Amino acid sequence: MSLTNFKIWHFRGGVHPYDGKELSNQVPAQYAPLLEKYYVVLRQNIGKPPKLIVEKGQHVAKGQKIAEADGFVSAPLHAPTSGTVGDVADIPGANGPNVPAIEIIADGKDEWDTGLEPIKDWRQADITDLRHRIAEAGIVGMGGAAFPCHIKLTPPIEKIIDTLILNGAECEPYLTADHRLMLERTKAVLEGAAIAAKILNVERILLGIEDNKPDAIEALNKLADQYGVTVVPLPVRYPQGGEKQLIYALTGRCVMTGGLPMDVGCVVQNVGSCAAIYDAVAEGHPLIERYTTITGTPVVNPSTWIVRIGTPVREALGFAGGTKSHAAKLIMGGPMMGFAQMTLDVTVTKNTSGILLLSAKETGAYTSDPCIRCGRCVDNCPMHLQPGSISVMVESEHFHEAEHLNVMDCMECGVCAYVCPAKRPLVQHFRRAKSEIIAERQAAKAKAAMKHS
Repeated sequence: MSLTNFKIWHFRGGVHPYDGKELSNQVPAQYAPLLEKYYVVLRQNIGKPPKLIVEKGQHVAKGQKIAEADGFVSAPLHAPTSGTVGDVADIPGANGPNVPAIEIIADGKDEWDTGLEPIKDWRQADITDLRHRIAEAGIVGMGGAAFPCHIKLTPPIEKIIDTLILNGAECEPYLTADHRLMLERTKAVLEGAAIAAKILNVERILLGIEDNKPDAIEALNKLADQYGVTVVPLPVRYPQGGEKQLIYALTGRCVMTGGLPMDVGCVVQNVGSCAAIYDAVAEGHPLIERYTTITGTPVVNPSTWIVRIGTPVREALGFAGGTKSHAAKLIMGGPMMGFAQMTLDVTVTKNTSGILLLSAKETGAYTSDPCIRCGRCVDNCPMHLQPGSISVMVESEHFHEAEHLNVMDCMECGVCAYVCPAKRPLVQHFRRAKSEIIAERQAAKAKAAMKHS
């Protein structure tokens, strides 16, 4: 649609790190070969993990449900291929602690389950049926948060939603999965967005994409009018893809402290989630694979692959030719918001946008120094926080003071750590504070429940 007089707002703060996207952004995505075994982590969504519904030794078809949602804020899991259920055992999790995973031993047939029939004419379908299909397909936010999509598409009746925003910014350095997806599966992204818009009953659909992806912008614009989508090129600036930053850039609306996009009439969906919505509705396929960038200077052939959920990282690296030099660090995700790993035994999950290897020269080891009160973190924080002050509070274990300084609003983008001359582990401090605050809240809630029981 026409961009005449379309106003773009510029959010506060942000940085321009080296993005490394040229390593993989011009390489067409490839389907990963079928493996002998997959390890599907049981918890792959924000909220309650799903309940296992299969047994060891049971045969399953590709796409068959192997764990069902346990409550509203939960998402089911499906078999990445046909085969036999093996052990359910703890494996290393991408966020640190070990996590239970379901072993699927492939039979080599890769035969689809027939549980989800395509909805041939979704435009005439009931909204409740569409929403139910998205929930049954196990679709979550694929940009990183892994929030179940059906919940975003079920706003409270008192919330008036007038805008659906598609997040195609992909501002995280090195990652090109969304770029290749928008370029190669343009129709799926746009039609999935149209399905989401129908469910929300909104007519305004905005797709925010950084202007360093001109080929994807061109491809999207060729089809955008058919689906009522306005493609909005945005200046390159990290973290442009942050939910609140993207809403402000496209609408000028500010999501206040403790608020949600719905509070300002917006729902945000990642472009990968939109393509998954199309697959679930139009093709009858649950979420069992995703575009994942395998990249970094030590990688032989940096590229994007369509990888099945449950693929071990050591196998995924082989898809891209393995390594040509020593890798000092493995990161699941990108260098700004991703998690460094201690082992190659972690597996691909629904929100694994990238597998990144960095050399020793690109990482470097350092010890942090005391805060020098330079104010760079404050000047560059896109969430208007005081990272230096919060960090000092956390070091002193004054978590209540950190909470009063709005640490819970931190989106862990890493901008503060990136600009800090003292090399302080600011994001780690904020993650610790959040976990301590949440644990205390849960303990207080449990205590109150016992008191009233």
